[in-house]
Amino acid sequence: MIRVMLVDDQELVRAGFRMVLGAQPDIEVVGEAPDGQAAVEALKGVGDGTGDGTGKGTVEADVVLMDVRMPRMDGVEAARRICAGPDGPKVLILTTFDLDEYAFAAIKAGASGFLLKDVPPPELISAIHSVHSGDAVVAPSTTRRLLDRFATHLPDGDARARRNADVLTAREREVLFHVARGLSNTEIAGLLHLTEATVKTHLGRVLAKLSLRDRAQAVVYAYETGLVRPETGDRTRDRTPAAGHGRPDHADG
Repeated sequence: MIRVMLVDDQELVRAGFRMVLGAQPDIEVVGEAPDGQAAVEALKGVGDGTGDGTGKGTVEADVVLMDVRMPRMDGVEAARRICAGPDGPKVLILTTFDLDEYAFAAIKAGASGFLLKDVPPPELISAIHSVHSGDAVVAPSTTRRLLDRFATHLPDGDARARRNADVLTAREREVLFHVARGLSNTEIAGLLHLTEATVKTHLGRVLAKLSLRDRAQAVVYAYETGLVRPETGDRTRDRTPAAGHGRPDHADG
């Protein structure tokens, strides 16, 4: 059973989502909140904002479906607090339009993606299942469009981030680059002449080595470190695996 918490300042919106989700045999709505502050206080282990399990909340959720624009505390700050701990629930941001700077900031804060509020019920249900299984809901291409639009909000890639990237093999860097370009695992597999399972393995290693939560965070990382340039989707000249950066990869799998 997937436990979902609904966070939106509009009661009718929460009621609509509750009706849709309540009809699913494997999804249970375990809590609701009218704003981010109330959600953070209600969730078990999150209420103190540290994510270390000392919060006083009692609601245990697997996925938090949360509006991005709310009074008291918006979805960005709430996502940051909820995602602070390694075992916290996954966050899905709700927004009214796709190129939303708040949604962009929420992804940077740790949210697993975002959905438009008028999402068809089947897509909503599929998104919740995807996030629960550890995937990012937002398509990489959509995440990239956000980054292209709001790239001025990104800090320049610092030396520490670039050093972290050096733990990746050449093949892992190649996979990360194509993920950031918006390609699916199937497309990457065809381009690099690998199996889709091998691409998933490489991506999993990238996430583990760089301590990233999911695919959406990987796209953000690639932009922040300069592996991909905004607007063009091209690699920077001094960041390519071909330029000799990254550890050698002896097994393409």
